[in-house]
Amino acid sequence: MKNFKVSVVVPAFNEEGNIPRLANELVNVLKQYKSYEIIFINDGSVDNTLDTIKKLRLHNKNIHYISLSRNFGHQYALKAGLDSATGDFVISMDADLQHPVNLIPTLIQEWQNGYDIVYTVRTDKKTESLFKRSTSKLYYKIFNFLTGLNMPSGTADFRGMDKKAVQILKNMPEKTLFLRGLVFWMGFKQKALSYQVHPRFTGKSAYTLKKMMSLAMAGATSFSVKPLRIAIYAGFIVAVLGCLFTAYVLYMKLFGGATISGWASIMCVFLILGGSQLFMMGIIGEYIGMIFMEMKKRPSYIVDETSLNQDK
Repeated sequence: MKNFKVSVVVPAFNEEGNIPRLANELVNVLKQYKSYEIIFINDGSVDNTLDTIKKLRLHNKNIHYISLSRNFGHQYALKAGLDSATGDFVISMDADLQHPVNLIPTLIQEWQNGYDIVYTVRTDKKTESLFKRSTSKLYYKIFNFLTGLNMPSGTADFRGMDKKAVQILKNMPEKTLFLRGLVFWMGFKQKALSYQVHPRFTGKSAYTLKKMMSLAMAGATSFSVKPLRIAIYAGFIVAVLGCLFTAYVLYMKLFGGATISGWASIMCVFLILGGSQLFMMGIIGEYIGMIFMEMKKRPSYIVDETSLNQDK
């Protein structure tokens, strides 16, 4: 038996149909190691997710649960699990069985080979729409440009981390979370593994387009001030174009013998200037909002109940 402890952290929101099978597959893989724990985080589910986990724990005390007081979101539920994990190597994965459990021994082996972080990248995109594939690829290009990082397209929250990397994540006080970006930002010795996405076993994904856009915005703005600089450059360019257009109008009025008539050209100028100003104000407002949330110093999540202290 290997002389180390493995923790598996699984955020779950309305996943009662997936958890029994996932737990069974995890136990079958992890029982070869000397010590392990499986921590399910109930992220404010409205179905029987929590009761299902409690029933599983009756038969296996290595299965634990953290139940949050409401739905805080995937990233915050994941952070709750990482904060409570005690393993030498901590693996995070989703509860929908799309992340292959049989890849876990490879994650652990690469960690034993000396890698501090072993992350995964999706290679099979047939289960995703063309729109999602295209926007995802575009987003990662924009994210890497803004942050100076090199996060591959298709990077997932299915990864394993050494306890020293997890400890750094635990100590990060920021409230706007984009854990994929933070993992790359930390550095350390990292290795990528590719995997094919499995079909969701039961239920529907809770990751709506709105939530994905919110996560994308958090990732873009929490790692870089480049959007603010781009807004400055864009504002300068629009101002220069406005001055040139004004000079052209004055020239036509004074020397050309003709003036621009009608409202079309005026409306175009107003729309361009107004749209640019609103766009720039939106970027600035996003940063101000982030500062506002950070200044409140509220906890990232609230634990309603947990099994982690029951055996102490």
